[in-house]
Amino acid sequence: MPANWMTTLDTPFLLIEKSKYLRNIERLYSRIHALGSVVRPHLKTLRSIEAASYLLAQGDSPSTVSTLAEAEAFAAAGYTNLLYAVGIAPHKLARVAALMAKGVNLHILLDSEPQADAIAAFGKEHGLKFSVFIEVDCDGHRGGLPPHSDELLTLARLIEASGSTLTGLLAHAGESYSCRTDEAILAAARAECAAIKTAGDRLRAHGYACPILSVGATPTAHFADDLSGITEVRAGVFTTFDLVMKNVGVCRLEDIAISIVTTVIGHNKEKGWVFIDAGWMALSRDRGTAGQSQDYGYGLVCSLSGDHYENLLVTTTNQEHGIIALPPNAAFTVENFPVGSRVRILPNHACATAAMHLQYQVLSDDGQGHEVWQRIVGW
Repeated sequence: MPANWMTTLDTPFLLIEKSKYLRNIERLYSRIHALGSVVRPHLKTLRSIEAASYLLAQGDSPSTVSTLAEAEAFAAAGYTNLLYAVGIAPHKLARVAALMAKGVNLHILLDSEPQADAIAAFGKEHGLKFSVFIEVDCDGHRGGLPPHSDELLTLARLIEASGSTLTGLLAHAGESYSCRTDEAILAAARAECAAIKTAGDRLRAHGYACPILSVGATPTAHFADDLSGITEVRAGVFTTFDLVMKNVGVCRLEDIAISIVTTVIGHNKEKGWVFIDAGWMALSRDRGTAGQSQDYGYGLVCSLSGDHYENLLVTTTNQEHGIIALPPNAAFTVENFPVGSRVRILPNHACATAAMHLQYQVLSDDGQGHEVWQRIVGW
C-alpha cells in the first residue's frame, strides 16, 4: 500500500524510492571496487546535496559535476574533490579560481589548444596553477581527441609549460547508450578502457605523469570486465535508472527508483483517453526510448504502489496535461482510473525529468516515511 502522504501531497511530484536508490548505488560500487577501481559518481542526475550524501563517504571523495553551479553548491556543502566534466569555457575560469581559493580541488577539462591557451593566460595573469584533464575520444560520440592524435602531446606540453598540472585523461563511451546487446556494451567498455590506456601510455612515454585515467558511462560501468590501469569510473544515472537504461539492458523495470506521481483529472471515453495533471513540464519532452526496441512514449504508467501496467503509456503531453491512451483490447477501461485517483509514471530519461523539479519527495526505506531532497539549479 502507498504511504498516506503519497495520496495527499499536491501533484505532480517527483518520487524517489530510497530503498531502490541505495540498492542501485551498492550494486555499482561493489562491482567497481571488486575490479580494483573506484567510482567518481556523476552528480548531474539529481543535483542534490542530500542525494550525494549516499554517494560520497567523505568530503574529499571524488565526484563529477556538469555545471559550476553544482560545483559551487557541493563545495559549500564541504565536498572538495570535484571534476567539472564539461569542456572549459575561458570566461568561467574566474569562477573556477574562486573555488580553488576556498581550498576546493576542482579539476577542469579541455580538448583544444584555444582552451589550453586561455588557461595559460589566466594562470599567468592571476598566478594560478590549474588541475587539468584532457578528453579522449573513445567512440566518436562527441568531443575529445583520438588516442593516437599528436594534439594530445601538444596539449600536454601547453598545460605543463604554463605551470598547470596534467592530472589525467577522461573518456566517455556515450555510444554505449545505443547498444542493444550485452556483448555490444562489453565491447564498448573494453574499447573505452583501451583508448584511454593507449593515450595514457603515449603521454607517459613522453614524460608526462598523467596519474588519473577516468572512464565511464552507466552502461559500460556495469559491463566492464577489466579495469586494470583504470583509476576511476564515472557514472550518473545508475542511481535511479530509467526506461532508456532498461531498454539498453542495464536494469529492470523494478530497479527504476524515480517516478512522477500524478492525478487523473478527466477522460475521453470515446477515445479511451485518461487525462492526468502531469504534462511535459513534469515529465520532460525527452523521447529517448523512441528509437529503441520498446517505445515508452512519454513514460510507463504504474499504480500508485509501483506495479506497472503493461503497455500503458503516456502517449501525449501538453504543458500541464498528459494523455494516457488505453491500448486496443486493454483489460481495463477509463473507469478503472477514476477522477482524483493517482498513478505513477516511470520516465524515459531520469536526468531530464529530474530537471523539471525543484525538489524530490523521497519514500524512506520502510516504505512509509518521507524526506524532501532539494535540487541545485542553474549553470
